[in-house]
Amino acid sequence: MTELVPRPTVAALRARIAHLEGAETYAREVLPFGVDMLDRRMPQGGLAVGCLHEIAGGGAGAVDGAAAASFAAGIAARLPGPVLWCVTQADLFAPGLEQAGLSPDRVIYVEAGDDTAVLACMEEGLRHGGLGAVVADVARLSMTASRRLHLAAKASGTTGIALRRWRRQADASDFGQPTAAMTRWRVSVLPSAPLPVPGVGRPRWLIELIRARAGESFDLELEGCDGTGHLGLPADVADRPAAAAGRQHALG
Repeated sequence: MTELVPRPTVAALRARIAHLEGAETYAREVLPFGVDMLDRRMPQGGLAVGCLHEIAGGGAGAVDGAAAASFAAGIAARLPGPVLWCVTQADLFAPGLEQAGLSPDRVIYVEAGDDTAVLACMEEGLRHGGLGAVVADVARLSMTASRRLHLAAKASGTTGIALRRWRRQADASDFGQPTAAMTRWRVSVLPSAPLPVPGVGRPRWLIELIRARAGESFDLELEGCDGTGHLGLPADVADRPAAAAGRQHALG
């Protein structure tokens, strides 16, 4: 007869496999978004701190990265400490980051020549241990590179954000390739709610969590980051039934 494997042995094997894959086997510190409809769908109720995350823009935002950068700035703004922001082209709009809560006096800018140099700077920043977050504009992110970044973030406790941007929208298909990031987000611009007087309303985004370890994918319409880095829940979305406010999909 085949001898059954004891449950403790199975549990130990699963933990070992999870460790080799870089998965989390214990509760990590999380950064809540402050929007209940979003946080309750996140593993552990928020964004895992001290890990690597990916963010990209949807549609034309895959190239300009404006909404995605604001989303990343809002996250970095709510983490304590300086923020290292690595870019390949000098088109980062500092006043826009400040509108999302990230003050210019907290940001250290590094302009590198290409993706390879940006990734090297990002890894050094993550290993430093004295930063609140490291953000890097990068087009291509391999599994090997992302694993190095994720391990560096875990070792130091510094949160890493890979802001995925491409020269051409057609190149954004690279975003579908697997990486070691804890979460993968896509942020698309939606029309703002009309105001009763002339002016520009608060930005509105379609935020899609495409991938999350030990979680489920979903999409949700939210208002863009305010001056404190927090997202908002539009009144018309809050009044919708849960099924209509955002779609949720199980991940394999």
